[in-house]
Amino acid sequence: MTNQFDLVVIGGGPGGYVAAVRGAQLGLNVAVIEQRATLGGTCLNVGCIPSKALLDSTELFHQAKTKFSVHGIDISEPKANWKQMLQRKRDVVATTTKGIDFLMQKNKITRFVGKGTIQSPTTVSVANNGETSLVTGGKILIATGSTVTPISSVPFDGKRIISSDEALELPEIPTTMIIIGGGVIGVEMGSIYARLGTKVTIVETMDGLIPTMDRELGRALEKSLRHLDMVFHFGTKVTSAISGDTVVTVSAEDKRGELVTLTADYVLVAVGRRPNTDGLGLDGLGIPVDSRGRIEINDHYQTSVPSIYAIGDVVRGIMLAHKASEEGVACVEQMVGQKSHVNYDAIPGVVYTWPEVASVGKTEDELKQAGIPFKKGNAPFKASGRARAAEESDGFIKVLAHKETDEILGIHMIGPRVADLIAEAVVAVEYRASAEDIGIMSHPHPTFSETLKEAALAASGNRAIHF
Repeated sequence: MTNQFDLVVIGGGPGGYVAAVRGAQLGLNVAVIEQRATLGGTCLNVGCIPSKALLDSTELFHQAKTKFSVHGIDISEPKANWKQMLQRKRDVVATTTKGIDFLMQKNKITRFVGKGTIQSPTTVSVANNGETSLVTGGKILIATGSTVTPISSVPFDGKRIISSDEALELPEIPTTMIIIGGGVIGVEMGSIYARLGTKVTIVETMDGLIPTMDRELGRALEKSLRHLDMVFHFGTKVTSAISGDTVVTVSAEDKRGELVTLTADYVLVAVGRRPNTDGLGLDGLGIPVDSRGRIEINDHYQTSVPSIYAIGDVVRGIMLAHKASEEGVACVEQMVGQKSHVNYDAIPGVVYTWPEVASVGKTEDELKQAGIPFKKGNAPFKASGRARAAEESDGFIKVLAHKETDEILGIHMIGPRVADLIAEAVVAVEYRASAEDIGIMSHPHPTFSETLKEAALAASGNRAIHF
């Protein structure tokens, strides 16, 4: 097996493997170095895919308990088979990662298992089980992703104080759980366990849930999650956690400076992620990183060493699997001289609670801070016949458009299947559509998508028909 390649990709996650496939399609001889035994990175192994498998399983369980009867489906009281839920999750992960193996074989991409360290502008060492090999490439692409961010005052012990990795494999359904962090990971993991009967408490330093998204979405999501008996402490900072044999005691300080003491079976720390840039050999090459450990790159994803590139969670921008994939494609295409780009204003964000939350473009706060004049239209799902027929009328869609030109600047949704509906919004933002453009397009009836049409009509001039 040759160890000389046109492109060496360090990291086999959604950024790395997609970049590798695109490179092979463009005629490059490509190698991928990944230290996990399976490809797919955090997303496929301990992130996006396993969490969505459990979210779907637990939502079906919750629907069986709360909504089947109104549909005329009478069943005995359903019971959660946690062991089977976990096994199904593992099966989904295994099938998905095998699919990535197939893509490597199909595109004749060489796989190296081990930790990659860059030795020179064209050489990477691969360490695996005490053995080291050298791989050379005309270009090197860093796509090593990220890992969970710890809190110094609440160190992980992997037993009672856990990260999302352990939360996806708990041996039993907890009676109580404290989640530190009300962002995407916190609310998704909280949803999984709250649906199963766990008493979930979320502690968040900011004043609401999913604070990086539109404020109205966070407020609506909070209202929805309260129906699962979830408890929230906003404006509260955790100062310590003491782990015992069966419980964890958490101390925190609220916005009034008063002490808050909480106890639970488990504490899940979900305050974000940090780039995997340690041990890559960047210092020796003079490649700078910023204060958050992110690699500095130019507009072509090049580091200060022209033959070394970086994408995904290790560089600037939001940490999302699809953002990394798009960067991987654009980066490799630019390597071979093509004119590729990523429109970062058109990268959607999704929260897979139920109702789902999705967003693309600018929020109201961002537009206000930038001094951009805008108008908005909100349409509730309760006005949708399809939503009422499905017993899924919670939520709304909000369209933000430029006050003078009517160009869509942002679209924000909470409701049924908005993780899929956001794709139409992405197209609108990418092609700089006006609110009227979406409003006058025919949307199939009855569908959830009609709510986007109504919101666009409302934004384009109070022309909504059905509310």
